[in-house]
This record gives sequence, C-alpha cells and structure tokens, in this order.
Amino acid sequence: MSQLFSPLTIKGVTFKNRIGVSPMCQYSSENGLANDWHRIHLGSRAVGGAGLIIAEATAVLPEGRITPACAGIWNDEQVEALIPITRFLEQYGAVPGIQIGHAGRKGSAAPPWDGGQHLKNAEGGYDIMGPGDEPFDHDGVRLWKTPRKMTLDDIEYVQNAFIDATKRALAAGYKLLEIHGAHGYLLHSFFTPLVNKRDDEYGGSIENRARMMLETIRKVREAWPDNLPLAVRLSASDWDENGLAIEDNIQMAMWLKELGVDIIDCSAGGASPSSRSSIGSRTSDQIGLAADIRKSANIKTMAVGTITEPEQAENIIASGQSDMVLLARGMLRDPYWAFHAAQALGVDTKTVAPIQNAFFVG
Repeated sequence: MSQLFSPLTIKGVTFKNRIGVSPMCQYSSENGLANDWHRIHLGSRAVGGAGLIIAEATAVLPEGRITPACAGIWNDEQVEALIPITRFLEQYGAVPGIQIGHAGRKGSAAPPWDGGQHLKNAEGGYDIMGPGDEPFDHDGVRLWKTPRKMTLDDIEYVQNAFIDATKRALAAGYKLLEIHGAHGYLLHSFFTPLVNKRDDEYGGSIENRARMMLETIRKVREAWPDNLPLAVRLSASDWDENGLAIEDNIQMAMWLKELGVDIIDCSAGGASPSSRSSIGSRTSDQIGLAADIRKSANIKTMAVGTITEPEQAENIIASGQSDMVLLARGMLRDPYWAFHAAQALGVDTKTVAPIQNAFFVG
C-alpha cells in the first residue's frame, strides 16, 4: 500500500493523502484581493488530487505585503473573495490552508518578473519595518530600503494584526493555518542573529530572539480553533555559519509544539542575500532538515525542496522523513501531479481525483 496516498488526521481534519501544494506567491492581487487567477490556480490543483492546498503568503497588513501585487487578509472584502475558493477546494477533496505573514524589511518590492527590487513610495511602494534598521541588500542594488526599527508598540500592533488575520482566515473557510516564520520575513528576521541585533528583550539570546515568533504564535493559537491544525514554516537552516543552524530550529520547534503547533513546514534560507535556499544542492537538503526536526522535536513535519518524482515522494513518507510533502514548481508544471503520481504508484485514481476525471482516464 502506498504511504504517500495514505490519509493523515491532525486534530479534527483528515487529509486524503500526504501531497500538498506549497504556498506560492502569484503576484496577481489588486489591493490584496483574490480573483479569477487564484480560483483557477488553486482550484486546478484540487481537481488534480492534492490532499492539502496552502494559499500563498497572505499579508496581515498592507505594509506587510512582499509586493503591492501580493495577497492580503486585513479586511472583510478580502475574506469574501476567498470564500468561493475554499468552498471549491473542499468540494473536490482538498483541505484548504492559508499562509499568513508579514514581509518585514523585504516588503515594498516589485514582482520578480519586474526585477524584484524595492519600489520607491512614489512608485507604489511603502514604508517597511523590521527588528533593526539595516537594509536587506547592503550594496543598495535590489532590496535597498532602510526599515524602521520596530518599537514595542509596533510589535504589539503587528501581533494584533496576526490575531485579526487568523479570525478572518477562519471566516474565509480555511481548515489549516500556517504562520510564515521563514525566508527572512518579519518573524524569521527577529529569530535569526543575521538580522536581529537588538539589545532589548527581543534581541540577544536565542530565547529573546525567539520571543517575537513565540508571542505571535501564542496569540494566534488562542484565536484559532483547537480542532483545526496550526502550522509554522521555519527556515530550518540559514545556510550561514553565523546564522541559525538546525539545532536552533529544533529548539524552536520544541517551543512551538508546547504552544500547540501541530506541524512544521521545513524550508530554509532567505535571511540575507548570501543565504538563499535555491543555491546548488541546498534545496534538496531541506528534506533532511525536515527529518531532523521530526525526529528530534517529536513533531510532524512537511518536507519541501526539489520533490519531483512519485517514487521519491513515496520514499520520503515511507521512510519517516516527514508526514507530508509539499510541491511548488512541480505543481506549476503539472497541476495533476497527484493524479499522475497515483497512476505511477498503482493507486486507484478514483480515491484521488474527481469522478469527472478518474472515470474516463483512471
């Protein structure tokens, strides 16, 4: 029996298989609103058989967007636009999930196909903030804007925005909530010593640097129903000898588990220009990081990183390296990846895809 296509139950939610769509920024929103592109992009992967679909990084505040074209969940109009999408995903067997976050000092950027550089406010950009006042790119080429160093009032303001976004995610029909604590965005930038140079209670020791993440998660957990799973995406390694190592993230995962987090989405890198997760073999190394956190922190994990073949995904689950696999580029290439994986592994496709497809081509 295929382990990749075995069900997984977390709290009150059952995933029909262990295949998930990783949150992928689409840079296709206006004023944070979902539109026809998002309905087709996400809906096609549900028809394709994925058990979990996590909507892209969705900002808790307008200034928390990575780009002006990113998704948002800071008002009720955005919720109304998301409801038809979550209903469709559930109708065709996928658990709808959403990743919420704040871009911090990496916000106010142009979409990648427009260069990805910081935008001046007159060009549609906005003021940014972070744990300190150092820009992401010290050479001033790409992400050159100087963030405002956050005050304690700023920290409380952002944490309250996460609470409000959590409530809106529930109202929109999501059944899994993921907090973005990776890739150099706000929560990760507080945790990593590559960025956080503060000398107050939010800086210095690992306990202090973890405070922003842990306080935010604690408040989110109180606002998110106990019967629904809560996930956190971590950069499990900063890929920098001066940054976070796997041991630091195992400790973070243990703290998160104590707060009621159910599963860790294990990515890596992104805190600085030198610590990108897509360089060389690093992307595939993330699978091993998921295995390390799963074993050492005794918490469920989701693995990402160059997962392309059905047999590879099957082995990741069967060998206990993670509890789910998340695909991004693989799902962009083939929205029906899960359906095709079932065919390759000899799984009855009627348990994977809607009858409209499985009856004729299963």
